[in-house]
Amino acid sequence: MALKKLRPTTPGQRFRVAPAFDEVTASAPEKSLLAPLKKSGGRNNQGKMTMRYLGGGHKRKYRMIDFKRTKHGVPATVKSIEYDPNRTARIALVFYADGEKSYIIAPTGIEVGSVIISGPGNAPEIGNCLPLSDIPLGTIIHNIELQPGQGAILARSAGSYAQLVAREGRYATIKLPSGELRMVLVVCYATVGTVSNSDHMNVKLGKAGRNRWMGRRPRVRGVAMNPVDHPMGGGEGKSSGGHPRSRKGLYAKGLKTRNKNKYSEKLIVNRGKK
Repeated sequence: MALKKLRPTTPGQRFRVAPAFDEVTASAPEKSLLAPLKKSGGRNNQGKMTMRYLGGGHKRKYRMIDFKRTKHGVPATVKSIEYDPNRTARIALVFYADGEKSYIIAPTGIEVGSVIISGPGNAPEIGNCLPLSDIPLGTIIHNIELQPGQGAILARSAGSYAQLVAREGRYATIKLPSGELRMVLVVCYATVGTVSNSDHMNVKLGKAGRNRWMGRRPRVRGVAMNPVDHPMGGGEGKSSGGHPRSRKGLYAKGLKTRNKNKYSEKLIVNRGKK
């Protein structure tokens, strides 16, 4: 993926760094794989705001992504690489040999015409989905299951990847993007390669309006509020606001909130970066 720097014809263009969409090959999505996507504006079923700073944004349709890859042994050909407004990664439209169509998260290096396959016993090549027991140690992977048959939930965003570092008995040890070492059952599936669109982290929107198009409203700083609205509010002039904390009063820097009795606690080998 490449980025483009625009000429400063307007203040909003001056600092904008935009994706070039070089890898995108289709301008319209596959209609049979679209679903309606309703916006809540941060309101619950009673109309009360439960999440602030959400609302507006461009109308979207959801692309139904196959995170389970359950068509084992059936080869699929990549027909197009597409933009998905609901996620940071690119998606690939694949046609299976039996005629079924599907969307998958596009890995880096996959191209139109590439053939991918899922299931045990296949080669660990880019885009192939295999159980962790069949993937060689040291392989870069993404779209990792945590429970067998659950579907991929780890390392799905743009540029993400994990690494298979060890395997012993029923469990494989994976190094996650956060640096955490975690054990996962070897019968869980993962896809070989890195998630596409790794330059997403370098995109600069350029203006506030582009955030509004994404459905994000302006976020007010706690120190700019009154004491009734935030623990860090109030004071004469520009006050520091005291110890950083949330609107609810929880410390924002270093307070551990993870439940020590969580069932998956014993599966975490190393927390990673401090």
